[in-house]
Amino acid sequence: MSGPNDPRQGHRERLRTKFLRHGLDKFTEEEIIELLLTFGTPRRDCKQPARALLREFGSIRAVFEAEPGDLSRVDGLGPNNIVALKFIHAVSGRYLEQSLLGRDYFASSTKVHQYLKHHLESLDKEVFKVIFLDGANGVLAAEDVSRGTVGSAHVHPREIIERALVLRAAGLVFAHNHPSGKTNPSPDDFRLTRHLVHAAYLSQMRVLDHLIVGTGSNYYSFRDQGHLERYEREFDQIYQRPGS
Repeated sequence: MSGPNDPRQGHRERLRTKFLRHGLDKFTEEEIIELLLTFGTPRRDCKQPARALLREFGSIRAVFEAEPGDLSRVDGLGPNNIVALKFIHAVSGRYLEQSLLGRDYFASSTKVHQYLKHHLESLDKEVFKVIFLDGANGVLAAEDVSRGTVGSAHVHPREIIERALVLRAAGLVFAHNHPSGKTNPSPDDFRLTRHLVHAAYLSQMRVLDHLIVGTGSNYYSFRDQGHLERYEREFDQIYQRPGS
């Protein structure tokens, strides 16, 4: 049992004091994990488990994204520690999501990319997400609409448009991940994006972008590459766009 003169307790207090004074600026990755583990480990040294986690997974991000079963195999890590790690990761995702709501999409593009990376980058299956925007490009909601296999996610444009109508959305941003980490669009990606653009315009909604999220800072923008503009022109040639 730790007492008032236990050096471990003094070390914990020093870590906590350093965090309150300086935030994470003066912390190593090992110290960040160590301090986090102390909240689920009242009487045991957390330095060695923190070191073991980094040795096993390589980075804080990889630690947070690890499966509970993989975490449980690390020496010195107990159930409370695993819950704490997964809880912090989930809370950070909720924070990123809520920080988007009501913000202008273009003014908050960095936050949008952070949010999408947090939710999509490390997944081993494709997930298709839609960000619904109001008439001033403010974010109304960000929702998963499809979870698929390693190479595909089954997306139903009609269901997306119906959801957008319920939310009274005026604009849409689509995003999905490639578990391979590569961002090159597949033929199915092009076909789906074209279908979504046409379906949205038939309902008098704008498609601002479709992003493919890869590893690191890599992503592919259908808008930046000129594809959405091409689909818009194509739509005007095929249909009389409402309001045009």
